[in-house]
Amino acid sequence: MNFDAPVLLYGAGREAHSTRTFLKERSPKTKVFVTVDSGEIDIADVEVIAPADLADAVKAKKFATIVKSPGVSRYRPIFAVAREAGVAVTSNLNLWGEVYREGTKVVAISGTKGKSTTATLTHLMLVHSGVDAGLAGNVGLAPLDIGALHKTVVFELSSYQTADMAFTPDIAGITNLYPEHVDWHRDVEHYYADKLNLIDRDTDFPVALGEGAKHNALVLAAVRNEARILPEPAPFIADRITSVVAKSRLKGEHNLDNARLAAKLALAAGGNLDGIVKGIAEFHPLPHRLEEHEIGGKLFIDDSISTTPEATKAALAAYPDQRIALIAGGHERNQDYAELASLLAPRGVKLLVTLPVTGDRLATATYAAAPEIEVLEAPNLEQAMDALAARKTRFDTVLLSPAAPSYNQFKNFEERGAAFIKLAEKLFG
Repeated sequence: MNFDAPVLLYGAGREAHSTRTFLKERSPKTKVFVTVDSGEIDIADVEVIAPADLADAVKAKKFATIVKSPGVSRYRPIFAVAREAGVAVTSNLNLWGEVYREGTKVVAISGTKGKSTTATLTHLMLVHSGVDAGLAGNVGLAPLDIGALHKTVVFELSSYQTADMAFTPDIAGITNLYPEHVDWHRDVEHYYADKLNLIDRDTDFPVALGEGAKHNALVLAAVRNEARILPEPAPFIADRITSVVAKSRLKGEHNLDNARLAAKLALAAGGNLDGIVKGIAEFHPLPHRLEEHEIGGKLFIDDSISTTPEATKAALAAYPDQRIALIAGGHERNQDYAELASLLAPRGVKLLVTLPVTGDRLATATYAAAPEIEVLEAPNLEQAMDALAARKTRFDTVLLSPAAPSYNQFKNFEERGAAFIKLAEKLFG
């Protein structure tokens, strides 16, 4: 990238702020533009280009490079216009690779669910093993913010980031692979290909696979050479991991799998057993990931970060032998809810409260699969919680695990989770 030539930031979120800071430090005189499809822009020292004017600005080569934020789909027509005009398209992650990759060991982790927990655990295990390691991506710092601060960087990467990731990691991990983000990727086939771009490469770097990836034909095809797959830890290490996880804050079989995957990655990156044990013991769940709150004698679990049916299945499995009221539903991404509906009754769900718009499909599937479950269709979270407050004797645990994104009613999953706990305190406290 020519850092002296004008740049457009497409998006104004965390990575865009990071990129602006990086450009200001590296080339203070560089002209920077910004475009957002919606929302406010609070980035200093930029000139705003309205979305309606963007195509003309690209064709006129008003800037030499577009730095695309992860939430902006690479399949938007504007990027075909950019290619035709000879305007380069990159990302915060790829700029990190261009400037800082050389001399840094990269451990990159992706997958449909569990990647944040796995990356956080891998980082903790390495740090407690005495490895100079940092954490970046969707957890930790933005890539350009971590720069060259550490000799090893653990990246947690979404499919938005792996889709056009231009550099190769030294070690990679895939947790599992299920349909998600179909709207961003156009269809599920593109989602799979974009996710697996992390490992589907000519270089034979080692790859660690979680239980949900080990027998997935698409994952194995992307690995190409099964000799690349990192072996399972020795039995005495595996047994120790199981023992330590049982006493830790990691709940559910899915988190035991995440810990095992993290251990394989940590060992490959220079970690040791003592560091693995200490890393697991020090782990704290991410905000809005099975976050527990005791309110009014009941357990309220904020799992707002769960935006797929598979994540909600895992959340339910973490709380056996409880009478559960499940709140689910959100932004439409054309995900299949039939299997989730069939698992609700066996997992202890007594009440299901659904939210627009995916809640309609989950409710319909549940009526058919589990007619014994009381299903309430609420227009919003506040009315969902009101409905539960009127049925306090029916459940011991309230689980907000939506199996869908939040965008149709909330700014993000954090806002949704905070609203859930605030309503719980108001109605049950």
